[in-house]
Amino acid sequence: MVNFPERPHDSHKGLFGTVAVIGGAEGMVGAPLIAGRAALKLGAGCVRVGLLAENAPIVDMLQPELMLHSASAALKQHGVNVIAIGCGLGTSIAAQKLLYGALKRDVALVLDADALNLLARHADLQDDLCNRKAPTVLTPHPGEAARLLGCSTNEIQVDRVAAIRNLSQKFACTTMLKGADSLCATRNGNLFMNKTGNPGMSSAGMGDALTGMIAALVAQEMTADDALLLAVHLHGAAGDALTEQGITIGMTATDVTEWARWLLNQWK
Repeated sequence: MVNFPERPHDSHKGLFGTVAVIGGAEGMVGAPLIAGRAALKLGAGCVRVGLLAENAPIVDMLQPELMLHSASAALKQHGVNVIAIGCGLGTSIAAQKLLYGALKRDVALVLDADALNLLARHADLQDDLCNRKAPTVLTPHPGEAARLLGCSTNEIQVDRVAAIRNLSQKFACTTMLKGADSLCATRNGNLFMNKTGNPGMSSAGMGDALTGMIAALVAQEMTADDALLLAVHLHGAAGDALTEQGITIGMTATDVTEWARWLLNQWK
């Protein structure tokens, strides 16, 4: 396991970073809330969730420790170490402006879901991504990877190693290609295959939870490469732990988040 930072005796929340999760267009508010909860439970000191929907909630009753804002307000918050954007974001003009703003911030980014779809549609956003100095993590599934590379999903799946190498070369980011035996590529070109996880994890919200987990680990001063590798392995291992408990149908992202927290503490 990659080294996880030690917590000093005189710890306080400011030592463990602030994550901003931005997304939640109309009808998709749950996605950034799942990511925000995962970030909080994987150790981030503070988590702000920016919601794009007009009638978004002002408090998460299941996780009131989260600070909820409008999406634009969350993007402008000072003291944010990591921005995770894309969960339930949609591809509207407003979403595009939020992604543009996130790419211009000099903080670490985790880009998922509709952030990747917007990147695929707009060459100027791709240029902004390539010009960034702060670390960025991309987490596409095969369909999103195909859109980013301008090819078919079948072409991605036929040669997944070539696909992730092409993504990493094109965008110069830490990259993951989701799926059975997910592939991870570090910024220096090293490739890793993850062997944890199982078919029971095929349900909505799993990717959102993973996004929050990655962001939390980066916020705690892990490198983007190490954070991705640990989060992907831990995410799958939590799913495997649930399977060992006999839960193979109806596994939820919330279940996986809870087990991931428990496993991380045991490994630590």
